[in-house]
Amino acid sequence: MGLALFGHRGTSAQAAAPYRLLAAFKILAFGFLPLPLLSGGGVQAQTLASLPSSRPIENTGVARPVLGWVKFCERHPDECRVDIAEPGAVTMTPQVWRTIVLVNRRVNARIKAMTDKEHWGTVDSWDFPDDGYGDCEDYQLLKRRNLADQGLPRRAMRMTVVIDEQGEGHAVLMIRTDRGDFILDNKTNAVLPWAQTGYVFVKREGQNDTAWASLGGIGSPVTTANR
Repeated sequence: MGLALFGHRGTSAQAAAPYRLLAAFKILAFGFLPLPLLSGGGVQAQTLASLPSSRPIENTGVARPVLGWVKFCERHPDECRVDIAEPGAVTMTPQVWRTIVLVNRRVNARIKAMTDKEHWGTVDSWDFPDDGYGDCEDYQLLKRRNLADQGLPRRAMRMTVVIDEQGEGHAVLMIRTDRGDFILDNKTNAVLPWAQTGYVFVKREGQNDTAWASLGGIGSPVTTANR
């Protein structure tokens, strides 16, 4: 991820490709196609009861945002603005679940992992990986943008900082739903309930204003069991 706070290096669901010259093309060239969020066509037979469930993580206070996020917001203010008229949780349906899983998988497959130091010559920089390369936070920003384009409320999709299995800072995307909080991650194509990630949850974007919220360093049961 390249968070200066934790000194994290980004990883991908696939092995990172060797460093090479950046390709001069945009993410739209990758062939993302509109997904059937509101249509049942092509959706595997699945019922609401068969979908996974999680539980929400409660805020424990206010937290300082990551500096890379602050600078990202200066460049992309619309990405950081909180619209309290939007729902704070996604209403889960089989179609919505399929869309979330497909976006997570597609972005993981199309973006090649590259540290911010290699990419931009700086320790920590948050931005869209429009040239095809990015660190962990860049994957998640693109996933959120794609999902918002599919109709999911941006307010329910929160950038989140965790400590990973190597004890390093890492960025994931938390989607808050009426079935609990789920995590999109560039390290895996599986969309997991937060309690199954093995991560320690540090903080996330707030849902009511631009301040970030502390998650109190709560660890998933997987993490607790491994200690």
